[in-house]
Amino acid sequence: MTTSDLPASPRVSDLSELANRLFREATGGGVALTPQALPRGVPGFEHSATGFGGSVPGLPAVPFATPSYLPRGQLPFSADVPPYYFLGAPDQAAITPSFDVNAIRSDFPILQEHVNGRQLVWFDNAATTQKPRQVIERLGHFYAHENSNIHRAAHELAARATDAYESARETVRRFLNARSMNEIVFVRGTTEAINLVAKSWGRQNIGEGDEIIVSHLEHHANIVPWQQLCQEVKAKLRVIPVDDTGQVILEDYAKLLSPRTKLVSVTQVSNALGTVVPVKQIVDLAHAAGVRTLVDGAQSVSHMAVDLQALGTDFFVFSGHKVFGPTGIGVVYGREDILNATKPWQGGGNMIADVTFEHTQYQNAPSRFEAGTGNIADAVGLGAALDYVSRIGLAAVHAYETFLLDYATAHMKEIKGLRLIGTAHDKASVASFVLEGFTTEQVGKALNEDGIAVRAGHHCAQPILRRFGLETTVRPSLAFYNTCAEVDRMVAVLQRLSARRS
Repeated sequence: MTTSDLPASPRVSDLSELANRLFREATGGGVALTPQALPRGVPGFEHSATGFGGSVPGLPAVPFATPSYLPRGQLPFSADVPPYYFLGAPDQAAITPSFDVNAIRSDFPILQEHVNGRQLVWFDNAATTQKPRQVIERLGHFYAHENSNIHRAAHELAARATDAYESARETVRRFLNARSMNEIVFVRGTTEAINLVAKSWGRQNIGEGDEIIVSHLEHHANIVPWQQLCQEVKAKLRVIPVDDTGQVILEDYAKLLSPRTKLVSVTQVSNALGTVVPVKQIVDLAHAAGVRTLVDGAQSVSHMAVDLQALGTDFFVFSGHKVFGPTGIGVVYGREDILNATKPWQGGGNMIADVTFEHTQYQNAPSRFEAGTGNIADAVGLGAALDYVSRIGLAAVHAYETFLLDYATAHMKEIKGLRLIGTAHDKASVASFVLEGFTTEQVGKALNEDGIAVRAGHHCAQPILRRFGLETTVRPSLAFYNTCAEVDRMVAVLQRLSARRS
């Protein structure tokens, strides 16, 4: 059962069956939600002001009393860091998957903010996610106790900063299940990551008459750099079409692959529609044809586990601020042999092995792609964010968010004049829509007046919206700290607007 299977006015049994199936899948078959856990909007049941009345039953909850995986005020790194580099990562065996939505919410200070007299509802997670206090405190600890440039210096703070920076790189490697830390390059975000690949590997390997394949779902950041490269070298951009639900058509993709294809670059999750793209099949088909692949994980890493060794892609990119980390930090994953065979796109300090006036010898990856002083503090903050998500457990996150999206979708379908955009069977927690009789800007303004933050616009994904005959949509996008009570608030505003139109 999925959202599309639910009737316009779902019965308790419908939602209960759906919720139990989702949680059984996420927890190996032995977990069931109780009726008492069903949210407001289902007749006959009550819940707390923040969610399901506490935690999701059946998933073991770490006691968050001074909530989350660390006691309040305790930092994941000591100020007394030993004077050597590359400290070990946290013991993964001690990490217990858990999910307690109320305790999780208490970790995010901004969720207590009030907008227009109402407590903030943050439904703009596809644009940026909020930051837990563990990340905020980790950044403060770095600047108070570790701040230094990294590598080479023979003093204590340089050692601390280097340990913290390289420990964050190892955290990213572990989070993505990459083979080596040498495959993890820190950049400013997904946009810079794709530009790095286009302007280094792309310029080196794509020439006149060659073809690059993207999908109709792409963010502008996964279109424009390839357009620029195609114009520069006289290559051609080909596009995988989507069906009326917003899912890519694999049969048409297979027909696009040819001896001229040099790269396939696709998103794993659409930022505008929430569609989860079958990237494993796309990567496998490309590799069978001898074609390199890049997967844009900006919208996937906060919602689902990513295993790069299982996925097999040549490049993978994401942004820290989409996964509860700081802005201005992101990651390029590249297979080590490919990175070491690729010329860097920027030159300067930190990325060289030897320089004379006649010749420069570059270091191997990742250093060859990290010219100059990097964003050290925010890399450390990203490591703290990934540790936070890992301790909650992405299986639990995915199950909860799927339930929350299905709950929202079922109630949004009841609103007269509301049209959901993007109805693929497999979706992350994005519910783009338009409301008859109102511009998307008017809807966004009405929600903001009630303290509800959504994105209203083209979402830097104009081609896919135009595929559905639109220039803009309203885009609520959910995260694991959102609740059914918050969905109810949004639905109530939309119902009032719909009634006013009628």
